[in-house]
Amino acid sequence: MGFKNFFGRKKSREIAKDRLKILLISDRVNCSPEMMEMIKTDIAKVISKYMKIDTESMEIQISKTGVKGHESKVPTLYANIPILDLHSK
Repeated sequence: MGFKNFFGRKKSREIAKDRLKILLISDRVNCSPEMMEMIKTDIAKVISKYMKIDTESMEIQISKTGVKGHESKVPTLYANIPILDLHSK
């Protein structure tokens, strides 16, 4: 068990990196960092009803990708949500 895992807290460098990623992503798709955080919170609440997840390690990303049938790129939401237990709470 590493020192970071012992206390279960992220280093300030990791927090700053996460915030910068959110800011860059939100700027690319014209979505505010506050809105990104609200989306992340809502997704965590819904999924937590059905399984135990690691909300601290959860990551969401919105990017623009090409979709079949659309001429322009459309916003797409990707989520990386570590599942701790598949059984409902």
